[in-house]
Amino acid sequence: MVLEIEDIMKVLPHRPPMLLVDRILEIDPFKSATGLKNITMNEPQFAGHFPGHPIMPGVLQLEAMAQVGGVAMLYPEEHRGKIALFGAMDNIKFKKMVVPGDTLITKAEIVKVRGVFGVLHTDGYVDDKLVAVADFTFVLKKRDEL
Repeated sequence: MVLEIEDIMKVLPHRPPMLLVDRILEIDPFKSATGLKNITMNEPQFAGHFPGHPIMPGVLQLEAMAQVGGVAMLYPEEHRGKIALFGAMDNIKFKKMVVPGDTLITKAEIVKVRGVFGVLHTDGYVDDKLVAVADFTFVLKKRDEL
């Protein structure tokens, strides 16, 4: 199942410029998702990171990867309207720079769930080459519990 941007915005609370997923290519709700983020020079971070040599900041790569996992977590109807909050990031590795013109493909898998807590593993790829890896610990909260 493919989710376009309109579908993603029904699931995630993020909006531009912090919405960092353009399309979900595959989803197995509350198990896994594969998402796509087109990196363009028009994004605001490239004005300062770095002038003359634009590189997508690692923290934004992590956010994009986490959002793909967020779609997998929040897609089931019983989770709609909740927010996935991340409590920890572990095993983070950046293997290659991500630059304008790249397409970041994220594969996210929920590897453990206990109640409202869980662990999400993500791998980011550009041109089938691994560029980033991260594990996220998350909690699902109702918006009125924040």
